Amino acid sequence: MDFRIDIIVEYLPFLMEGMFVTIWTSILGTLIGCFIGLFIGIGKMSKVWLIRMPFVWYVNFFRGTPLLVQLFLFHFAIIPSFGDFGATTSLVVTLALNAAAYIAEIFRAGIQSIDRGQSEAAHSLGMNKIQVMRYVILPQAFKRMIPPLGNEFIVLLKDSSLGAIIAVPELLYWGRAATGEYYRVWEPYISVAVIYLILTLVLTYALNLMEKKFATE
Repeated sequence: MDFRIDIIVEYLPFLMEGMFVTIWTSILGTLIGCFIGLFIGIGKMSKVWLIRMPFVWYVNFFRGTPLLVQLFLFHFAIIPSFGDFGATTSLVVTLALNAAAYIAEIFRAGIQSIDRGQSEAAHSLGMNKIQVMRYVILPQAFKRMIPPLGNEFIVLLKDSSLGAIIAVPELLYWGRAATGEYYRVWEPYISVAVIYLILTLVLTYALNLMEKKFATE
């Protein structure tokens, strides 16, 4: 097979630039998703049916429709109605809102896994609901949520490649650009695959270290 290394060398700076866009859009999407997800997860645990229902349908919508369709909806219809924002904004917003639906379930499962007796004991010490959640429930639940949250970030990292379709200059975008210029498939896409593999392996290793650290505390 004729493998042209010169194409990889020429596009390596662009691929590195795209890699950083991939990383920071994924991090931003995960952080915003965690904030929204915590709010939705707590809302889903409400005992009042009328309060719980909007959160349930939020999770149902974002888990029940393809991420690509959500990206098109936000990029071509919803976000333009709020102003002239770029494709990167559309990608971050879509990733954050989609991740929030999955992270909400992670938060809900983590919080509900803590024994109810602990919150009752904290209430007996005079803590209100917010203090019980802040100082008793969430710190313990967080340790159990690290593995699924890490998996969600890895999934989001790979899902960010959909941004190439709306011209976000992330990793796959530059791989497609090289393919379009040279009409070559192997070199650009193997390069993109290797970079994604390195990113996910490094992230997996870091998460394993974090799990061990919290497990020994």
